[in-house]
Amino acid sequence: MNFTSIRVITGDVARLVGFYERATGVRASWSTDDFAELRTASATLAVAGARTVPLFAPGAARPADNHSVIIEFMVDDVDRVHRDLADLVPDFVQKPTTMPWGNRSLLLRDPDGNLVNFFTPVTPAAIARFAR
Repeated sequence: MNFTSIRVITGDVARLVGFYERATGVRASWSTDDFAELRTASATLAVAGARTVPLFAPGAARPADNHSVIIEFMVDDVDRVHRDLADLVPDFVQKPTTMPWGNRSLLLRDPDGNLVNFFTPVTPAAIARFAR
């Protein structure tokens, strides 16, 4: 089995895709006006409009209603990401902080309120955990 992607349902696909393109530097690939993907080497962030939900199961997902999932991106320099996003993110949930498990993390909310964590492994154990 391969973990492939996380799909976020939104009421404004273009706005959310634009946010993630700017935040990650990854260009989205659009399939339709209601579906785009930001592909990285290890996973994909899919962004879909609310009109796609009934194709699976009507009412199964609601835009801007996530309170349990954190979308995470490993980056080379989380402090640089914080500086680069200062004009895009009005209120960071947590500025760069080194966590007890060895990652330096930046926590913010995307335009739909989803939690996003950009992190850089900084301790030898954390660096080893993410070595590929």
